[in-house]
Formats: sequence, C-alpha cells, structure tokens
Amino acid sequence: MKYSGIDLHSNNSVVTVMDEEDRVVAEKRLPNDLAKIVQLLAPWREELAGVVVESTFNWYWLVDGLKAAGFTVHLANTTAIKKHDGLKHSGDEADARYLAHLLRLGILPTGTILAPEHRAVRDLARKRMQLVRSRTAHILAVENITARQNGEHNSSNQVKRLTTERVNEMPLPPDVTLAVKANVAVITALSEQIDLLEKRLQAAVKTRPEYELLTSVPGIGQVLATTIVLETGPIDRFKAAGNFASYARCVDSVHTSNGKKKGAGNTKNGNKYFAWAFGEAAVYAMRFNAEAKRFYDRKKAKTNNVVAIKALAHKLARACFHMLKEGLPFDVTRCFA
Repeated sequence: MKYSGIDLHSNNSVVTVMDEEDRVVAEKRLPNDLAKIVQLLAPWREELAGVVVESTFNWYWLVDGLKAAGFTVHLANTTAIKKHDGLKHSGDEADARYLAHLLRLGILPTGTILAPEHRAVRDLARKRMQLVRSRTAHILAVENITARQNGEHNSSNQVKRLTTERVNEMPLPPDVTLAVKANVAVITALSEQIDLLEKRLQAAVKTRPEYELLTSVPGIGQVLATTIVLETGPIDRFKAAGNFASYARCVDSVHTSNGKKKGAGNTKNGNKYFAWAFGEAAVYAMRFNAEAKRFYDRKKAKTNNVVAIKALAHKLARACFHMLKEGLPFDVTRCFA
C-alpha cells in the first residue's frame, strides 16, 4: 500500500507518496493546480490507502477535486498534530511525509469533510456574521460621534434609522457631518445585504427538522438556530454530549497529574461560531426563562458572571445534543433537573 501527504500552502503544495516502510517513492512541489497534483498521484491510484490534506484556510478545492478524481481523502486536524520538538530539521517535505506517516500508523487526527453544498450555506451564515460585526462598528462610531459632539445618546436602532436628511439636520460641524454620512451610507448598504443573506438562509434551513427543534430552546431564535444547525452538520459526527459541548468551547481544558493541576491546554480549541451561538443563547435564556435564570444565579453565587454564563451555555449545548440525537423538542425539566 502507498500513503500520500500534501503540505498545502496559499500558492503551492508539496505532495509526497510513501510506501509501507516510510520510503518516499514520489515527492514534488507543485503549483496549486488540481490537474498537476492528480497527475502526480495517478500512477499509485489503486495502491493509495489515502491522501492526507492539511486543514488550512484553502482546502476546499483540493479535497473536493481529489475526491471527485476517485481518491480517498482525509482532512488532517492540524491543531491535534504535534511533531517531536527535538527534530533538528523540518520543512514542507518533512511535514508532508509526517502526514503520510500518521496515516500509515492509523493515528492521524482528522476533521470532518462536510458536503460542499452544506459548506456553502454555512459559509453564507458566517458571511452574515461578518457583515453584522462590520455594521456594529459603524453604528458605534456614529454613537461615539454624537455623544462627543452633542452629549446625546442614540441607541443602535436610532442610528440604523438615520438618513442623509436627518444627519443634515444635526447641529454638527460640516466635516463631522460628512463623517457621519459616510458611516450611515455604509450602515444602510450593510443592512440591505444582511437582510438579503438572512432571507436566503431562512429558505435553506427553515424546513429542516433540527432547525424546528432548536427554536424550541429558550434563548435560541432564528439566527442562533441557523448557526447551530449549519455549524453542527451531521450530529452523528459527535460521539457524546461532552464532545458536542467541547466543540462549543464550553468545557475546561486542564492537565492533571496525581490529582494536581499541572497546566492547561488550548481553551480555544473548538468552533468559534458555535461558541458564540451558545454564549448568546445563554444570555437570552437567563433573561426569558425562569429555570435558566435560577441555574445562572446559583452558579454566579459560587463563582462569577462569566463562569456562570459559560456554565449555562454548557447546559444548553448538552441539551441541544440530546435533542438533535433523539429528535425531541426542548424539555426544561430534563435540562435543569
């Protein structure tokens, strides 16, 4: 059998093919051209146990293309791969060989390769979040300007409703007026695009049964349910509720030995969009659900506000896992028993 590893970069890739003795039978740095990479791997197509591709920012085209060409492809979870620190020499070729080596040993940490059509909708939801954050920055800029110039406080909804005519009526110096108009123009444009994306996302997810289940959870509305559905993918890829909660960054990362804490791991390991969704869900749940508020208050009395919100987010994440796994709506007594 043969094993291949690809060290993927922004404009080129190092492709390695190794045998069962870890001997290199082919190795070359190629431009990011699917046809050339497939041509290099083609002579070993029948012998290849698999091709390992790094989970970098630009892996879609390569993984999808290799799968379409008939190869078995594995997406390496780079955050879970640690090479020996004592190596005297390391480089792109060594990295590609190491990926193939891990595949041969059967200890390669892998990520999930979601279907291209699912990734497209998920990335659209991420784009919506990017635009919302950009719009928020411009809204805050207008709020700061009016507070600085006139001592006025404008809410975000008031800023969203501003027009050029309304800005002209404000008692502001000409240059400041121009600055506010620039912010308002960007806010208007972003709002239009956000509305367009939200309609497209709703059409894509509102008929899914898991979306309906998630909207039964206190604190989870249309936007958060859409995010959770799309970032989760197939629920079967999570072995247990703990894995699901860990993916949402709701689980502590602690290293212990002989009952003593010896350090901490990567607390950011997980999905930042998932973590945001459950964090927001916890904030809204404690505002609108009595059981969630009591749970939060008990935790806050023992710790602090941040830890209490994280604990509530953890509780909701575990509940959502069981809901999606069993196909049952939210049960408040089961969640906060």
